[in-house]
Amino acid sequence: MANERIETVTDIETASKMLQNLVCAVSGVIKGKRDFLELLVTAIAAGGHVLLEDMPGLGKTTAARTLAALIDTEEDDVHGFSRIQFTPDLLPYDITGVDVYHPESGGFKFAPGPIFASIVLADEINRTTPKVQSALLEVMAENQVTIGGRSHALGNFFFVIATQNPVEIEGTYTLPIAQLDRFLMRLSIGYPDAEAEYLIVTEDPSVKTIPHLSPVCSVADILRARETAEQIHCDERLIKAVISVAAATRKMDGIDVGISPRGPLMLVKSARALALLRGRGWVIDQDLLDLSGPVLSHRLILNNMGNPGSEIIRELMLESLDEIDY
Repeated sequence: MANERIETVTDIETASKMLQNLVCAVSGVIKGKRDFLELLVTAIAAGGHVLLEDMPGLGKTTAARTLAALIDTEEDDVHGFSRIQFTPDLLPYDITGVDVYHPESGGFKFAPGPIFASIVLADEINRTTPKVQSALLEVMAENQVTIGGRSHALGNFFFVIATQNPVEIEGTYTLPIAQLDRFLMRLSIGYPDAEAEYLIVTEDPSVKTIPHLSPVCSVADILRARETAEQIHCDERLIKAVISVAAATRKMDGIDVGISPRGPLMLVKSARALALLRGRGWVIDQDLLDLSGPVLSHRLILNNMGNPGSEIIRELMLESLDEIDY
């Protein structure tokens, strides 16, 4: 038993150092956004996907390109990075791929689409039709594509970063709740402070730094970190606190659709990954507070113009954690 404990501690230290190195490496390009980058890497360690809602020019595409350069995906079965520009005339098969007829053999052969990559940037995802958006449902949930009755598996590591502009709504299609629910987190980079913006303007890291980046971890490292994160302890009182938050959203005035059981499941999973990144073998209150908005708020449908979902969730989480008797 003692040997097993030592191995577990070693795994946590190794995985934590790897994840922190990844955060530090990305911060060399995305300036002054440590908190955002921690959550982004946490999503990777938890095995989920991220929706980035922000104004143009704040680094959404750069963040995806940087991650692709820093994670060695050569050992996986698909290409490392793929960028899909979503437009109104896009078709589902433009994303997933299609069976192509080959006259010489008299049969069909599957031609993979750009979704077959380790890291996929789904740029301006809300600019395409719901039919095309739905093409992502299976692949984001099950890491596979079904074409012509046959399933085609993606690689072992698959991470989607989707972007959308939260202000410009002309010519866009609102993501349905079923699609939003496929994203582990909804994040925002936000504007940089003066010091970070000066570095961006003078160093132009997206042009001058990314081409010279080398991987700091591999797909195998990420997969091992995911296995370690699953072993991080989360006290049952914290789990019950998370569940009570989800239950409260189902009967609150101002909320049309509350959080399903997938919400608490994903929050606890993310909290374990964040605790691992922070070098702990257990989840604490602050992990849940830091993640509650990004993981839960986009799973709500509000019926008024009051507080945003993230503020509602944070208030509920604070109340629920305060009731814990330690």
